[in-house]
Amino acid sequence: MSSDRGCRRVVRGVVHSDKMQKTIAVRVEDLAPHREFGKFVRRRTVCKAHDEKGEAKAGDLVELVETRPLSATKRWRLLRVLRRAGGTEAVSTS
Repeated sequence: MSSDRGCRRVVRGVVHSDKMQKTIAVRVEDLAPHREFGKFVRRRTVCKAHDEKGEAKAGDLVELVETRPLSATKRWRLLRVLRRAGGTEAVSTS
C-alpha cells in the first residue's frame, strides 16, 4: 500500500462565481518562477468545486480539497469557508 494514499491536495482561493447550482468557480493564485528570467510570475487558475449546501458566495475566501471527477469539469470539493466577502470571520463546523 502506498504511503500517500488519502493525501489530497488542499488549495485556497477566492470564489469567482456562484451562479451555478451546487457548483462554485474559484480563482486560485500561484507564484511560480519564470523558467528563463527567474522572476516570480503570478498565475491564476479557475477551479470548479462542488458546494452541496450553497454556503459560499462570490468574494469569499475558501479552501478546496481534491476529489474524484464529479462532472466533466468538477474535480474539487468545498472544504470550508475561511472568510466571508464582507470581512466577517466565517464559522465552519466541518
